[in-house]
Amino acid sequence: MTPSHTTLAADSLDPEATYRLMSGIVVPRPIAWITTLSAQGVVNLAPFSCFTFVSNKPPLLGVNIGRKAGRLKDTGAHIHERGEYVVNIGHGGQLHAIHESSAEHAPDVSEAELLGLATVPSGHIAVPRLADAPVSMECRLERVIPFGLTGAEFFVGEVLAFHVRSDLLQAGKIDTRALDPVCRIGGPNYATLGEIITLRGMAQTAKTVVGGGA
Repeated sequence: MTPSHTTLAADSLDPEATYRLMSGIVVPRPIAWITTLSAQGVVNLAPFSCFTFVSNKPPLLGVNIGRKAGRLKDTGAHIHERGEYVVNIGHGGQLHAIHESSAEHAPDVSEAELLGLATVPSGHIAVPRLADAPVSMECRLERVIPFGLTGAEFFVGEVLAFHVRSDLLQAGKIDTRALDPVCRIGGPNYATLGEIITLRGMAQTAKTVVGGGA
């Protein structure tokens, strides 16, 4: 029996309704836990789940950052100002802190300090990284691409350095189970890896052409 479907015309939905719908469909989403630095030296920390990687040579990460009441979020404003930031990847034990860091605060409030999260200096940029994050990636802004009617921007940054907890590295790969990442689903809901299903490996054409580009 063919299941019934409800059809929603996209142009009949306001931005909030569309977000609620899409954030429950495009799941699970990894979380970029981003540290930035204000002009006054305040370390800002916020999670963003519209996040992916877009290139491996050079390594480029992409994250979509929207606005609040038409104004840039602190994270977006700081990246525009400094052109650098750190994408941290949290683990399951940090889930509460990841969620709480999404609360709105005045620009002079450091979410990292508020949540008791230690930071350490980065090696290539002025923005610090989270000391206890299993993975942190120092990024330099490569480009910003605006999308849509609400002021959302897709920030693409080049990774200058990867900081990976030593026990996670296995022959150049990440032990994902040991990483214990969390993901965002619709609303204030999160999930962990759950069951990992391993299927047969597929033959892959080399990504790099000898004597050519990536």
